[in-house]
Amino acid sequence: MNRREAVSLLAATPAAAQTLMEQKSNRKGRLKQGVTRGCFRGTKFTLDDMARHAARLGATGFDLIGEADWPTLKKHGLVPTMAPGAGSIKDGLNRKENHAALEKTMRANLDKAAANGVPNVITFSGNRAGMGDPEAIENCVLFLNKVKAHAEDKGVTICMEYLNSKVNHPDYQFDNIAFAAEMCKRVNSPRVKILYDIYHAQIMEGDIIRTIRQHFGIMAHFHTAGNPGRHEFDETQELSYRGIAQAIVDLGFTGWLSHEYSPLKDALTSLDTALTICDV
Repeated sequence: MNRREAVSLLAATPAAAQTLMEQKSNRKGRLKQGVTRGCFRGTKFTLDDMARHAARLGATGFDLIGEADWPTLKKHGLVPTMAPGAGSIKDGLNRKENHAALEKTMRANLDKAAANGVPNVITFSGNRAGMGDPEAIENCVLFLNKVKAHAEDKGVTICMEYLNSKVNHPDYQFDNIAFAAEMCKRVNSPRVKILYDIYHAQIMEGDIIRTIRQHFGIMAHFHTAGNPGRHEFDETQELSYRGIAQAIVDLGFTGWLSHEYSPLKDALTSLDTALTICDV
């Protein structure tokens, strides 16, 4: 829905408004886009409602949804684009004492993902708690080397997420691209990459487009949000997502860029705007 349609919706009769709300947006689709539940914050939508509106507005994926809800996404033609893998933000791969339990969980989730057409599973470094990056990288590599062949056989990519430790996740270890570059180089698998969260990376290091171009080979998935505030894209934000999306498309990216912001404005209007900005 564009601005003109939104104004028309406000002035329409209930029946006409419903017709306008159900119009399907046509996208170029050069960059596949997804959503998360956060994009619908402030609404009373069920997951079925969210999936229906996301598909109508031109999204093709839905991130961070567990297997119980995959049929709901698929009913609306959406791919569950990023599913649970193993670990949490606080307790992740950087500690060897976590490895035995996480390996069992990761292998089970790789099997489920492969059986259901889910391309990616998420994992985390864990918090530092005094650990330096060299030791953390060594421990993450140790774990990932145990499961990479399984991921390769199943055709599912394990994605470690880049998060900021400055604002949202104090003490999180993987908060710089050098960490990922070294980890992925040492694991050396096409099925072990990163989820490059642009919002988090902007807070920690900035230089987004140059970083994407330099490290594109280790990036399997992207998340978006406006900075500062982690809200929808508008004139108050410092990130130019149209330029970022164009750079990603120009590199031949075939995965998904998924939106992970919390809207301050009308959720559907904001989502339509975000999808339009990144539809290069």
